[in-house]
Amino acid sequence: MAPTQQALYAELDVDLDLSWSEQQLPERERTKHVHRLHPYLGKFVPQLVEVLLDRHLVRGQRVLDPFAGSGTTLVQALESGLGATGCDVAAFNCLLMQVKTRRYDLFALESELRDCLRRFEAGEGTAAPASPFVARWYAPQAAEELLRFRALSAGYAHGDVLAVVLSRAARSARRTAHFDLDFPREPRLEPYWCHKHRRECRPVESASKFVRRYTLDTLGRLKLFARVRGRGDAVVVHADAREVGFDARFDAVVTSPPYPGLIDYHEQHRYAYELLGLDDRRDLELGAAARGVGRAAVGAYVDGVTAVLANAAAVVRPGGPLLIVVDDRRNLYPRILEQAGLALETTYRRHVNRRTGRRSGEFFEHVLVARSV
Repeated sequence: MAPTQQALYAELDVDLDLSWSEQQLPERERTKHVHRLHPYLGKFVPQLVEVLLDRHLVRGQRVLDPFAGSGTTLVQALESGLGATGCDVAAFNCLLMQVKTRRYDLFALESELRDCLRRFEAGEGTAAPASPFVARWYAPQAAEELLRFRALSAGYAHGDVLAVVLSRAARSARRTAHFDLDFPREPRLEPYWCHKHRRECRPVESASKFVRRYTLDTLGRLKLFARVRGRGDAVVVHADAREVGFDARFDAVVTSPPYPGLIDYHEQHRYAYELLGLDDRRDLELGAAARGVGRAAVGAYVDGVTAVLANAAAVVRPGGPLLIVVDDRRNLYPRILEQAGLALETTYRRHVNRRTGRRSGEFFEHVLVARSV
């Protein structure tokens, strides 16, 4: 049995300002406002980013995240009074970041979202034929409802926000077990014993309740964030961070590169790519689980992360820090930093509070503080 988090903190060398127990940092605080806008495996908690920004930047400066993912660095930078740029090769990630960080006319936003929901619940809209993927993973009624909502949302100025609503509803409405929403392998067509609810459950037949729930929840979360964000701006760059030319200078980098072979970031959101017709650049993603963890795959990962960090370091002011959150079990980062022309200045060791799911116990990661040689 793994020791308790309190025992781990007492016995091991961890940075207490960067480590939180479940009691100290419950789920509702880790997912405040837009940090819970859409599920995303592997993201670091906003409180970690907040501490790092407070240690290494001052209000009004600008931070870069070249592995921006769901936008945690950008959102927290805005809340901390900073400017931020995030780059990601995945179209879905960029959609999330743009929706989370844009400034809204909240009256116009609410009017459109409520109008679209009203028309959807009144039965308006015409659903396009379901693709093979949609037909396989959704009950006929759920597929019709999702496709009809997609058709309605396309006519609104805030169609990207409605696209996130659609993606949230689609994730929950799939024919899969309630406890297996992250990477379901096969559609569930019959009743099953649900480990989440501890009773027999049935596959989802309708998506309408999810459309309503997430329309109102998305609106509420965007309103909450509008109250706490500072004056800084956020820029989202949809590109390969290994080669993109950033058109700004930055005071620091705060990022968490993907881990080799741990999470297939494209597959966890495949339903969104299928329903929204997003640009599929999965072949450019680093660390995808589908590519395996053999020598060639790890070598490609090292070269890819090296290229990203070198490209990012080139646009950081002289002496500016690169803060890299890693779980380097393969000891790859000494090689990566050297190849990228970076020198390790210090390392913060932290205990992770359920970073990639509901696991706890002896899981640690490091924050590498590096600077250009």
